[in-house]
Amino acid sequence: MAYQHPHHHSMDPNARDYHGSQGAPASSSTQQAEAFTRPFALYEALPYTPFTSIVPFDPSILPTPSIGAASPAPSLIDLLNAQDFDGLNQELHNTGPSKRVQHTLSQVQHLIERANITEFKFKIGPRATTSGNSSAVAPIASLASTLSPFSKMVYEQTSIPFRYPTPDTPGMISTTNGQYQKVERTTPVPIKQESPVPLPKVEHRAERHTPTNTPKNRQAYSQNRARFEIVLPTRAELERAQAALQASSSQGIASSEPPVSTRPPVSQPPPQFAPIQPAPLQPAPLQPAPQQPTLSAPPELAAPVPTKRPSEEVAAPAAPTAVASPAKSTSHPPSDSQRPAVAIAIELPHAPTFNKSEYMAVPDEPDEPVNLSERKRKREDLDEELYGESLGFQQRSNASLHELRVFLQQVFEAENYAVHNRTSNEWVLLTIDGDSTLSPVCQTKAQTLLAKVISLNCFHKVPLQDLLRLLRLCENALKQADSLEIKVEESWAPADVDSWIQQLPALETALKAARTALRMMCGGREDKQLYSEDTIDQSLNLFKRVMDGIVIPVAELRSSDNTAELFKLLSSHKKRIASLFNDSQKLFSQMSVLLAKIDTSNTVTNTLEFTASQLIFLETAHAERESVLDTQKFDGFRLVAMDMLSQIFHLNPAQRQGIFDEILTSLEKLPLGKRARTFKLVDGSSIQPVSALIMRLIQTSAGQVDETKTHGGKALRSDGDDEEDELAGAVTSGKQLSFVIRDEDHGAIQHSTAIQELTALATPLMDTAKRNASYVVNFIVNRALTSTKSGDTPYRNLLDLFVEDFTTCLDNPDWPAAELLLRLLNFMMVKLVEGDKTSVTAKNMALELMGTMGAAISKLRSHVRKTANALDARDADDLGLFLSDLAASALELRSRPETMVAWVGPYRATLEWLESRFTEDPHLASAISFIISDWGTKVCVGYDSCEDDDRERDQEFGKLAYRLRQMIQDRRWLSNEYSFKKVSSNQAKLSYSITLLRSQLCESFGAILNILLGSMASDQPTVRSKSLKSINQVLETDPSILDGDSVVVQLILRCSNDSSTQVRDSALGLIGKCISMRPELETKMIGTVVDRFIDAGPGVRKRAMKLAKDIYLRNKSKAIRSAIANGLLHRVQDPEESVRDLARQVIEEIWFIPFQEGENSASSQISLSDHVALMVQTVKQGNVTNVLDKVLQTLLAPDSKSAAASLEVCRKLVASMFELVDNPESGDSSVPSGRDALTVLQIFAKADPSLFTFEQLRLLKPHIDSMNSSEDLVVSRAVVVIYKLVLPQVSSVHNEFLTDARNKLLPAVPKVTRVLLDDIVACLWIISERLNNSDNLARLVCSSLVAINQMRVQNPNKPLDGKPRLQFERYSLIVGMIGKHCNLDSHLELFKQKLGPKMTGSSISKLMVDIVVPFASHIQPLDVRKAALDSVGLVCQSSPRNYVAANVYTTFQQVFDDQNPALESMVLRSFREFLFTEEKRSEQAPETAAGDGKSKKKRELTVIGGTNYDDVASATTHRFLKEIIRIATATQDEHAFLAVEVLASINRQGLVHPKETGVTFITLETSSNPRISELAFLEHKSLHGKHETVVEREYVKAIQSAFAYQRDIVKDPRGATVNPFTPKLHLMMEVLKISKSKNRQKFLEKLCTQVDFDVSKLELTGEELPPHVQYARFIIENMAFFEYMTVGELQSTVYTMEKLVTSTGSTIAQIIESEVFQVRMDAIDGPAPEPEPTPAPAPTFGEQPHEQPMTTVQPVQSTLPDIDIQRLRQLTAGSMILLALWEVRTYLRRLYSMGTNRREQKAKIQGKDLSRPPVKVQGVTGDKVWEEIGAIMTGLISRERMMQSCKAFVELMNVDKEFLVQDEDEDEDMVDPSTPPSGGEEDDYDEAGPAAGPGRGRKRKPSATGPNGSPAPKRRGRPPRSNSKGPQGPQGPPKKRGRPRKNPLPEASQQHDEMEADWL
Repeated sequence: MAYQHPHHHSMDPNARDYHGSQGAPASSSTQQAEAFTRPFALYEALPYTPFTSIVPFDPSILPTPSIGAASPAPSLIDLLNAQDFDGLNQELHNTGPSKRVQHTLSQVQHLIERANITEFKFKIGPRATTSGNSSAVAPIASLASTLSPFSKMVYEQTSIPFRYPTPDTPGMISTTNGQYQKVERTTPVPIKQESPVPLPKVEHRAERHTPTNTPKNRQAYSQNRARFEIVLPTRAELERAQAALQASSSQGIASSEPPVSTRPPVSQPPPQFAPIQPAPLQPAPLQPAPQQPTLSAPPELAAPVPTKRPSEEVAAPAAPTAVASPAKSTSHPPSDSQRPAVAIAIELPHAPTFNKSEYMAVPDEPDEPVNLSERKRKREDLDEELYGESLGFQQRSNASLHELRVFLQQVFEAENYAVHNRTSNEWVLLTIDGDSTLSPVCQTKAQTLLAKVISLNCFHKVPLQDLLRLLRLCENALKQADSLEIKVEESWAPADVDSWIQQLPALETALKAARTALRMMCGGREDKQLYSEDTIDQSLNLFKRVMDGIVIPVAELRSSDNTAELFKLLSSHKKRIASLFNDSQKLFSQMSVLLAKIDTSNTVTNTLEFTASQLIFLETAHAERESVLDTQKFDGFRLVAMDMLSQIFHLNPAQRQGIFDEILTSLEKLPLGKRARTFKLVDGSSIQPVSALIMRLIQTSAGQVDETKTHGGKALRSDGDDEEDELAGAVTSGKQLSFVIRDEDHGAIQHSTAIQELTALATPLMDTAKRNASYVVNFIVNRALTSTKSGDTPYRNLLDLFVEDFTTCLDNPDWPAAELLLRLLNFMMVKLVEGDKTSVTAKNMALELMGTMGAAISKLRSHVRKTANALDARDADDLGLFLSDLAASALELRSRPETMVAWVGPYRATLEWLESRFTEDPHLASAISFIISDWGTKVCVGYDSCEDDDRERDQEFGKLAYRLRQMIQDRRWLSNEYSFKKVSSNQAKLSYSITLLRSQLCESFGAILNILLGSMASDQPTVRSKSLKSINQVLETDPSILDGDSVVVQLILRCSNDSSTQVRDSALGLIGKCISMRPELETKMIGTVVDRFIDAGPGVRKRAMKLAKDIYLRNKSKAIRSAIANGLLHRVQDPEESVRDLARQVIEEIWFIPFQEGENSASSQISLSDHVALMVQTVKQGNVTNVLDKVLQTLLAPDSKSAAASLEVCRKLVASMFELVDNPESGDSSVPSGRDALTVLQIFAKADPSLFTFEQLRLLKPHIDSMNSSEDLVVSRAVVVIYKLVLPQVSSVHNEFLTDARNKLLPAVPKVTRVLLDDIVACLWIISERLNNSDNLARLVCSSLVAINQMRVQNPNKPLDGKPRLQFERYSLIVGMIGKHCNLDSHLELFKQKLGPKMTGSSISKLMVDIVVPFASHIQPLDVRKAALDSVGLVCQSSPRNYVAANVYTTFQQVFDDQNPALESMVLRSFREFLFTEEKRSEQAPETAAGDGKSKKKRELTVIGGTNYDDVASATTHRFLKEIIRIATATQDEHAFLAVEVLASINRQGLVHPKETGVTFITLETSSNPRISELAFLEHKSLHGKHETVVEREYVKAIQSAFAYQRDIVKDPRGATVNPFTPKLHLMMEVLKISKSKNRQKFLEKLCTQVDFDVSKLELTGEELPPHVQYARFIIENMAFFEYMTVGELQSTVYTMEKLVTSTGSTIAQIIESEVFQVRMDAIDGPAPEPEPTPAPAPTFGEQPHEQPMTTVQPVQSTLPDIDIQRLRQLTAGSMILLALWEVRTYLRRLYSMGTNRREQKAKIQGKDLSRPPVKVQGVTGDKVWEEIGAIMTGLISRERMMQSCKAFVELMNVDKEFLVQDEDEDEDMVDPSTPPSGGEEDDYDEAGPAAGPGRGRKRKPSATGPNGSPAPKRRGRPPRSNSKGPQGPQGPPKKRGRPRKNPLPEASQQHDEMEADWL
């Protein structure tokens, strides 16, 4: 199909014309362009296509145009055969358009619809200008003249919407009355075709105009568009247009305004581009518009101009009317042959300047559409719809009535026959008593016919006698059922089951008879004879018997225990039982209908209510195999029970509170597993049946009670029921109100009165619903606050289930109560979060639920946004467009109240959708009532909120108020009075969602988000962690909160540095989520992720590494990749094994696995080079050399699975790095230098020398040549190291290269540093071995020894100084290095020759030692001694036998005796290197032995460890072990660490007994130097794993040593470190995790006993604290902050503490009382008065106790005897220890929720629970106990403080403060510690059983008091009185030592029981 390009001009005033001028029109004299009269050729169109970026351009890439829409398109030949196309043309030419041709035409038209074709965006072509004095369009020949017949037919009969592209800048389009508005390019607005209206001629046709009912903001949205849309007319349309033009000319219309003719529909285009229907044209005055664009187009292209409302007409400014083109363009009518071309002539003059008068103000939100709702004119229309058109209502009712009469006649005849003959038949059965009743089949048919007659409203025409006779037949069946024994018994035998099965037919007959009788009562007749109370009672009793005797027992029957046999018997009759269940369910459903139709007695109502509640909470099997019937059968009963309970709730307002109480108190019976959610929603999701029931009841509360019951049933109610009628008055008061407003017009006039009447009706209903919802929420939340997710009561889990169910139903119009429940729940959660006294657990619960609700709101907003956008294309009608625009304004919270509650607004659309489904689902009645009442309250609120005076708006409010009042009073009023356009499901859901957006819940989304963000900065770690998880829920539904400078991101980053491990872990997870949603946040967050690599928590470190791996693979930044790799490499040395393994794995995945593919392409080489540069940069910036070496060794190890692939990758990397070795240093960090590359190559050489080739070594030779002159020692050492490592594998055939290298290295020996000299000598020795020539080295060392020997001879017994000293240092270093690396024994003759006859021995190494070691004597300077020791140590490393030489070990011993750290370091460094070498030799020995055979194995058996120098190592170790331990434990510096390294090597080789080093390692674990503590921990762990029994014996000694180390070396004798609190023995406890729980328990008990003491032997020194007090504090504080593994360990520890306090404390208390306060036993004459309750903790110093329970002594300082100060210090010290121990005991009980009652026995916790890990209570921190212990330890600073400490301890022992009644407002942390039992009660404490003490041994029950004020369950028996002296009351025997103790009050004991129950 050919298209013609029209002439055009830019509409942008700033746009340049085709020749480059800006703003000026193109002049015809200077700027002329030839118009295009044909389509562009390929290369003419190319500059305006997206293909300009393809160079070079190949035309073959363009697909061949085809009928299809696929791209790339196949050839036309493949789609359509040429013969078929020719056949179409021939057929069309001969016979005209046949069916085949028409069918093919429709297919082509469908294929070329715009929606089915890929749209290409082309640039604008060159402009075609015309002469400045003429605007006429030259006639253009039609391109269709040469088309084939079929193509021409397609061309003429297909209308194609075409959009002409214009610049992106705004343009002008015409609107109503000739005004212009600003538009921008965008998708055209779908419009609805309407009836034609008169309009003036519009010349600029840029876009279709919006009709009257299109919302104003839709027009505003259209302002942002600048795109022309042109509908190409068909030829027939053009001809009709020309005919209309001629006709209008004959009527005198000006030629400049052609008329518009009606266009018949032709091949409807897609709806979004529907052609606009024309309208009749009215003449309009001509006004000049020189700058307006003109359009000479057919009249069909003129759009209908919408009519304006009167208010808009007044407000709209006047604007010039659009006129036609200049006269020359239309003054000469074109000929017939030219008319088709005239239709598409377009002129676009330059856009005029901005004129404000040409624009109109558009409101921010749309006006409600019109013509959606219409009032029904006739009532008969409803009947016609209801009863159908196929058969008249009267005919159908008569037919059904006749059918029932015939059936009844047959039944009665059958009855007569059966009674007469005493035999049953297929119609009538005879009972045992001879009575007749209907057969089951006949019952079913009777019910069907009765239901049909009742539905057609002709039941009243049935003769009453027939119905009474039928009722009698039913009563006979019910009477027979009374005699049946139907209850299922567990003791049944098979015979009993068979007998029971035989009774089922009679039982089924009775059930169906009851349904038939009740159905007749539900027909609405006024005959009281039908409403037999006896029949109802019989039916009810039958149903109750079936429920209690069959349904419930069968549902609870299981295939286990003693019911297995019965289960098997009943399962074999599953079908019979299922049929019975089905009949029972139908009868129950019929009873629900009966309640709605007639008034029944309270007995019936209450019985049905109880049964319904029982069925709802019936416990069914969790699996189908455990149930006799399918569990779905019971789910059906639950649904019917829900309907029944809803019906009773609706009809009996007085019973509503009781129904709610019954439901809520039964929630504990609900299942929590997979069977929890069995109620299916319309959208396919599932919720709990109870959730649906609660929402339905609340929705029912918002509706009026239907009082249109049958009056015949009134007699069934007793006289006492009148009271309930009075109670229901509040709910049914709507019927009693008198209303003034009579119709809609009256409401519009008296709108205020109408609103008042609506308020009086709707507000009480919604208040009732809110009250009920609030009661439900309060009940569940209050119980959830007192339970946990793992506790005995399920309320906490149920609350989560309810919230999830409510959020699931939030956007479902069927459940509007979900929003109300969530709103009230959110209000409670906000109060909990903001409450000052809210517990941490409650805050966490609130934050979790708020996160769930916030995520639901965010999801709703996102759904509304997507649905509103989708409605434009899917439901593009008036309602859809209105809802789409209203949703946009509602999302921004700018929608006006009057728009939200409009008559045809979202509420109406939602109601219409529900009404359309009401016949399918009658349960929607409650939702409809709730929405109507809510709509009414919103109308009242909206009316009151409008402050300005708008008469039209107020009148609409008045009409709406009247309508809603009618709808509340009559639910069918809306459907009877009004019709509405059909609402689709998408529109309905969007409508309801819009109403939700302006609800209080959704409008609080910002507040919820702010609370969650604010909680991220809470002072409680668990609150911060929970807020992070809640934010995560919101992020998943709405990631937009991360955009911009988001405070969310800042808070997340802050939480990643939190002090709590849990918070940091949650923050990292959230960071990963943020990055996945917004990848641009990577750069901002990567630093935080890398910082977490060194986190204290192993889990956090691992999460950070996994997250960093994903970032590394996704991000190409070298800086980011280098930072990640650097951090990962450091984690290879992590103390946690799992972290180390993960770090190695991640390094392999990001650095090596990507390059395992064997590609050699250019791109792969570039990628490899970039990776090498990254590796070099990482090594340069981070200290990871040693780490990378280990990683490479692990990857290349033979046992590695990827060793071969990794080896190949490493070779590639080495080869790539050699290309960089000559790179100079540069300022560009991205270009690696040769120096850095050599450093990395050195690492690869250490990992595997086989990675290098000989040619690569040659490349390094220039660096050897320049070594003497080079100043870069790093390069020199790297080259030498590479040579040292790689040269051993170089073949000796390269002698020339090796000789040359040796000659270059030898001159550097005297000059280089010690480190480089070590490598050079090693390299020289390797070369010498390869060349079999070491003469040069021998001569070198020989000359050095000669020089040293001369120094000794020349200066005997004199210190070296000056030049000789420097010479000795150099000579000794050369001798040491050569002695370390070289074996020169073959040159012995040379040494004898040079050194003379004094040379003795056969070893060169011994010669070296003997010559150098004298210079280590104490007469030499320190530098000389260091050089000598260094040299001797180096020689001994390669010749260990020298260590046991007398002159060597005596010299070493002298060094240790001098205790000079500098000299000791020399010796220790030698030991370390020797021992490390021995370790490697020991590890390599088994491997070598495996390859050498049996001879090696025999040799291994003769030597411990399989090496030759184990005897030397053992002897040296034993000789100097004490000195090494002394050095390791003397300081914490590098010198000490060196000693620790030596000890670690000794330990690994097993050179000494474990107990000799175990104590040292445990001591060093507590060091504040992390290197020392980490190494000691690893060795302790190794020792414990190998020798657990031996090491455990030393633990007490090790703890004492650790305390001394902390006191003397670390200078911190306290037992823990702060921020966070960490016990100093935590690494020891970490090692003990390897042991069994029993062993740990013994250790902890032994640790407690270390605190015990004999007060008379307490050592008192002049220090502030005695030694044992410090030691006890050290142990106590450690135990306070230990991480206990099991409940049993914790419980044992606490009990041991209590036992120690009670045993030792009783003695000290007696001594204090007798010696300090002089309290005598005979001073007690009677029971002591009770002390006053004091909430302060026991050890409160500086305060007098309120009252001593034992005595009346007031210890005033002046009256006390002058006790010896030393004795007082002893007693005070003992009191301080025990007070501190009791503080920790109380802290542990509180921390782990053990309660504070020490009388709880171990037997109370079952054995299986003792092995479970204890759970900490959230919010309990160690700050208080730390401060309390610190305060206790100040008890010796003065005599007064000593007295106070003694008093505090005596009070602790005497007063049982755990049972003082606490203030309700007192904080939880202020609970007083209890008094330990006395020593005399210890036996009771240990031996007492469950009955010891009041209230023990009984099963605990929940004791919370509900929101309705229900009392807590009472204890059995009489509670003990508060003044009782013990379990035996006042008459019981007195306690030992005369110190009576208060018994717990009932409340306190009960509270304790709960605390004790929860701590597990």
